[in-house]
Parts: sequence; C-alpha cells; structure tokens
Amino acid sequence: MASTVFRSLQSFPFCLHPTTLFRRKNGIFYCTIKGKHSQTATQEKQTSNVKVSSHPAIKTLDKILKDYEAIIGIETHVQLSTLTKAFCNCPYNYGSPPNTSVCPVCMGLPGALPVLNSKVIDSAIKVGLALNCKLSLNSKFDRKQYFYPDLPKGYQISQFDIPIATGGFIDLDLPVEFGGGHRRFGITRVHMEEDAGKLLHSDSGSYSQVDLNRAGVPLLEIVSEPDMRNGIEAAEYAAELQRLVRYLGVGNGNMQEGSLRCDVNISIRPIGQSQFGTKVEIKNLNSFSSVSRAIDFEISRQVQLHSQGQGDQIVQETRLWEEGAQKTVTMRKKEGLADYRYFPEPDLPGVILTDEYVKDIHNSLPELPEIKRRRYEKMGLSMQDVLFLANDINVAKYFDATIAKGADVKLAANWIMGDIAAYMKNEKLTIDEIKLTPQELAELIASIKAGTISGKIGKEILFELLAKGGTVKGIIEEKDLVQIIDPAEIEKMVDKVLLDNPKQLEQYRGGKTKLQGYFAGQVMKASKGKANPGLLNKILLEKLNAKSS
Repeated sequence: MASTVFRSLQSFPFCLHPTTLFRRKNGIFYCTIKGKHSQTATQEKQTSNVKVSSHPAIKTLDKILKDYEAIIGIETHVQLSTLTKAFCNCPYNYGSPPNTSVCPVCMGLPGALPVLNSKVIDSAIKVGLALNCKLSLNSKFDRKQYFYPDLPKGYQISQFDIPIATGGFIDLDLPVEFGGGHRRFGITRVHMEEDAGKLLHSDSGSYSQVDLNRAGVPLLEIVSEPDMRNGIEAAEYAAELQRLVRYLGVGNGNMQEGSLRCDVNISIRPIGQSQFGTKVEIKNLNSFSSVSRAIDFEISRQVQLHSQGQGDQIVQETRLWEEGAQKTVTMRKKEGLADYRYFPEPDLPGVILTDEYVKDIHNSLPELPEIKRRRYEKMGLSMQDVLFLANDINVAKYFDATIAKGADVKLAANWIMGDIAAYMKNEKLTIDEIKLTPQELAELIASIKAGTISGKIGKEILFELLAKGGTVKGIIEEKDLVQIIDPAEIEKMVDKVLLDNPKQLEQYRGGKTKLQGYFAGQVMKASKGKANPGLLNKILLEKLNAKSS
C-alpha cells in the first residue's frame, strides 16, 4: 500500500504553517506541523417573513430565541460523478485502495499541467440553471493558496471573483411532521473546484497517512444566502440539494461517502439589531439529522453566552460536531480571506460559454423536484403523498410510469407508499430492484377497481409479483382467483355458514351483532377469498336479520 506517512501531524487543528519543513528518509516524507488554516465563509444578508413551524423541536428553539434571531447559511460541496477527475485522466471510485488512482497532475508533481474535464462545466451549468442562477458566460479558475498534506501542490484550483453562477434561489416544501409550509432560500454562488485528498490519523495522534485518490476529484461548491433560521430548515435545504443533484444526474449525493458535504455558518443577534453577530462554522456533519441537531445546539450555546453577558467569548472559528456527545467543539480559529492569496490560475484558460451551448443544456434538463411536486399537487395528492413520491427520482419515475398506464392516481400512490414501500424496506431493495413492473401495478389496480378480484386477493397477488414477477392476468388464471359476483352462488355459501353455526346465529339475533364479522369471515374462507365483499355483506345482513320461521 503506497501510503505517504506524515510524522508528528497532530489531528487537531488540521492546519499547516507555510514554512513547514519536509524531509525524506527511506522513501517516506516526514514533517513537523503547527499553525492555522482558514476558509471562506458564506456571504450574509438579512431576510424576513420566515414562517415559524409548530413542530415541538422548533417550539423549544423558539423559547431559547425569544430575544434573539439565528442567521444560518450553508456551504455545500457536491462531488460530481464524472468518469475522470477534474484536471487529469485518473478515475475515482469510492473505496479504492489508497493512492491507486493518482498521477503526476493530481499529486501536484513539478511540471505536470492540468487539462479541464469538459463534463465539469456541463454539470456546473446544469446545477446553476436548476438553482435559477445567472450564469457567467466568461469565468475563470483561480489558485487558492494553502499548505496542507492532503493538497500536495500547496494550492487548490477553484474559482474566486468570477464564479460560473451567481444570484439564484431554491424552493422547497417542509415535511408535514415539521409543520409544513413552502420556503425559498437564496443561492449566493456556485463555483467549480477540485477536492483535496484524505488524511487518515493514527489512534495515538503521533502520525497521519494521506490517501490522494480523492485529490483532484471535481466539486461544485454551492453557497447559500443566510436565509435559514433553525436546524430543520437547514437540514431540509441540504436534502433538497441532494434531490436536485440526483435528479440532474450530476452526482450521487451520498453523504456517507462524502459525495455531499455541508459546512454550516451560524450567528445570532438580538432581535431588532441589523448588524450580524460573530459567525461560527460547523464541520463534520455527515447526515441531515446531524445538520439539524448541530445547528440547534450551537444556537443554544451562543444564546446562553449572550444571555450571561459573555458574548465576547463567541469567536470566529471552525467547530466540529461530536455525534456521541451531541455537542460542538472547537477545531480551529478562523483567519481572514487574505490568507488564501487568490490569483488567476495561469495554467488554465478562461471558461467561455456561448448562448447556444447554455440553451442546449437548458433544454436537456429533466423535470426538477419543485416542478414535480407542484404537478403532483395538481393531481389532487396530499402534501404527504407529494413529498414521499417526489423525494426519490426512481420512485417518482415508477409512479409516473404507473399512472401513464392508466392507473388511478391516488390508488397508485397508496400502493407505492404502503405495501410496496414496506416490502422494499423489509427486503432492503430499491424500487428498481423489485420485480413488479409499473404496467402490472396498473393492471392490478384496474382489476380490483373493476371487481375482477377483491382487495384481499389483490394484496396476495401484489406480494407474489414483487417477489417473483409475472403478470396479474397470469396469476389470476393460474390460481382461479376471479371474484365471485354471482348473488346466487354467494347466497348458497351464506346459507351453509348460517346452518353450520346455529349457536352463533342465535347469539347474533339475541343482540351480539358484532358476530356479523365472524359470519363474513367464514363465508370468505369458504369462497377462498373470492366472494365480492360488498355483495357478501348485503346478502349476509338480509339473512341474519330475517325473521326466523
């Protein structure tokens, strides 16, 4: 394993000083490290008219924020699913052995020159358009200077003053369980950049290893306006970005793989104050629930310091979220933007877009989550149905294909959200992996609606189709499952059940009317579930309530 080992690298802070000395011994690099490292923070501006949810978590936060207002913005890094890295031909596959997908370019060796992967530009334009941004037809790349072992050339290729997209917004719907409501959050900018490698720290903290497989992987950084006011809104914003990149097909958005990473910026200020408070950044957020909980903890921490007259102890810094302790802790103090010493990347030409090129990409965009939700709403579906179906692009495609075959919209939604979703959860399958096709689900719904089979039989057929595949008509014919709708035939079965259960019949006629369910169950058993339920109950009630001769 070709891991480069760095001795005396402290786990915290993750920072290097520009004068760090490297020396080579037996083919291994060693270095002694100390100093600080800074990052760009999100631009902030005041927003208003934020609807407050009735969810208990938000109610608790409302009490804490009685005299204060939280200002929250998010910097999101989206890893792009290109076949090769941003500036070289190395592939990137998550989980590959360390340092097996590297070359002189992504390792930053002297004399190696970058060549831009055009697919990175395509993805950036798609995301910029989907976020309602204004595209820069002439943008450029810049060098962002900082010295760090997982960034071997000592700088990151990024975009600074002319990003590819600016000034957009994203619309989303909060889940019903969080009080519901529509939100619009501003997007400051979207820019292209490359990823750094990954440091693997020893348990003792005496050394770290570096894996450069990820170095040079293309990223889009999406910077929000500070429009969020609590953890739930921030988590839902991040979840909507994940949906967006998956719908667009530009990335998988898997947080557990680091394909979507969120850095949250939080400050508080007394209500009525226009000046922003001191901003704190939180890293190490690997799930949407972590985003929500970390923000709410940090808001509570800052409010407590303010209320105790210790507001000066809130300093501009980067903090980590400790999942086990459920709290944020200091990682490193923040420095100013000037420390990055940005300047135009001399080894890459400017990125020049034509109107025709942008128009072609715009015309290729799929139906986006927000548009899909509004379409589902117009179909008469509840917001709970809408959010479930539109959450996963593959579930949405399955639902759309089912109703395209003529299935009732609400019944299709119910089957997908109910029994099909439960089956997928139990079997740990995705909707693309089940054997029931949209066409057969539509056929199943139509067969029940037409009275060909009962709902009970329909469920039995459903689970067989999910597990084994096949056709609805084939199973109905093979197992003789056609619903009995002949009144005379059902009447014969009812008469026999009443004759075989004289004691229960006497009890029913003596006032124990709940026994109707018992008799109906016996008739259904005798018919092997094929008796039409409505017709059965009508005939049964007539027989049960008839005067004994």
